[in-house]
Amino acid sequence: MSAAVLICGADEAGRGPLAGAVYAAAVILNPDRPIIGLADSKKLSEKKRDLLSVEIKQYALAWAIASCSAQEIDEINILQASLLAMKRAIEAMQAQFGVTPDLVQVDGNKCPKISLPCEAIVKGDSKVQAISAASILAKVARDAELYELDKIYPQYGFAQHKGYPTAFHLEMLNTHGITPVHRLSYAPVRRLSQ
Repeated sequence: MSAAVLICGADEAGRGPLAGAVYAAAVILNPDRPIIGLADSKKLSEKKRDLLSVEIKQYALAWAIASCSAQEIDEINILQASLLAMKRAIEAMQAQFGVTPDLVQVDGNKCPKISLPCEAIVKGDSKVQAISAASILAKVARDAELYELDKIYPQYGFAQHKGYPTAFHLEMLNTHGITPVHRLSYAPVRRLSQ
């Protein structure tokens, strides 16, 4: 009887917003403790994501969350920052739980630079449960950061739009200018910083 293959799912959240860090998570689910209701985080309500996030942290064999700051996004671009955040999450998970997966499966079409076997799966967050779990943890962590930023910069409405380029967010940028957490390399922000 061979040991079960340990698959780590990895995904990021927050590529599109104009502000805040990009987050990533890595998760190895426990086959003996299935979590019901895992899906692409974008298809779940915030309440459902929050509940599943607690379950994932409780029952997964291993998990970790990492991020890349707005400044790092500006320095290396959002794709590279997303991949770096995933690499950080995978390495943090290995360090915290002392576990090395046999295979890493990531959402998208590119793998982070890691020393483990890795497979990129387009729409993986709706096809692979471990990637769905990672997408949920990343999204919940990112939303939590935006709620904190909302307290620091209340006029921008981060709690509502989570940094995405809504009409209100763009209007507040024009009215109040950019903050240290805005991504200067993104066109609507860059226009104001010149």
